[in-house]
Amino acid sequence: MQITIIASGSGGNATLFASRGTRVLVDAGVGPRVLAQCLAAAATAGALGSTSDSTSDSTSDRTSGSTSAWTPDAIVITHAHADHVGVAARYNKKHKIPIYASEATARAALLGDPERVRLFSPREPFAIGALTFSPRPLPHDAAQVALVVDDGARRAALVTDLGEVPPGLLEHVAGCDVLMLESNYDEDMLDAGPYPQHLKRRILSARGHLSNAQACALLAALPGGTHTVALMHLSENNNRPDLALAAARDALLGKRARLLAAPPRGPLVLDTAPPPGAARAPLAARQLGLFPGM
Repeated sequence: MQITIIASGSGGNATLFASRGTRVLVDAGVGPRVLAQCLAAAATAGALGSTSDSTSDSTSDRTSGSTSAWTPDAIVITHAHADHVGVAARYNKKHKIPIYASEATARAALLGDPERVRLFSPREPFAIGALTFSPRPLPHDAAQVALVVDDGARRAALVTDLGEVPPGLLEHVAGCDVLMLESNYDEDMLDAGPYPQHLKRRILSARGHLSNAQACALLAALPGGTHTVALMHLSENNNRPDLALAAARDALLGKRARLLAAPPRGPLVLDTAPPPGAARAPLAARQLGLFPGM
């Protein structure tokens, strides 16, 4: 299974999971053109279709760079905020692909043609082609789920937009090869920053976002088995990658996991198969420079 982080942050979120011919986009906070640009850049750089776990067979016929050539088979929406669901209806209308969402999310968001909307329970696994998705509710100010994605050989977890770590979450993500975890804000930067007090209170609340310190507490308790950790949804106003990475590095001390911070715009390509020598490798990952300054 291969993961391509297209975007991660308040400006939009989208992550593509691909395995054995199945391609599923989780969240639709960026449009088809940005998706196509990111995936074409990753393919040109040789970052897609490079391992036996990836969809090399279906990548070869999608290297033309056209928007339609990069259409996913389905979209899964984690929650109804615009930076995660804002472009879902456009995908639904243009490409006529199914949109998967919880009932609460489907009620709160515009997902397009209801005939192509598939409802899932926030606590029951569901399958899309070669991929199985196991959701778990998260505390946020919209009905939100964490997702563990499994292709039968490898597992990855996507956990963003939560105000605190709920009971059972650690067990839910334990043993995943890759963990993508929110590390949204540095408390000192948020306190000193320009946001109004009501917005600061919302971010700090149990239904807001996860701080660097909260993310680190989960990482420190993470059992072995995870070889890659990606810090997600970093605030561009209230955090810095170096701060988030330094804190997480201390939390992962002795765990021999690679560590990286997802940029606001990717592509950032992760392989769920551990690379040779991963246990002793330095902190590293592949981030492709599609967008200036990234």
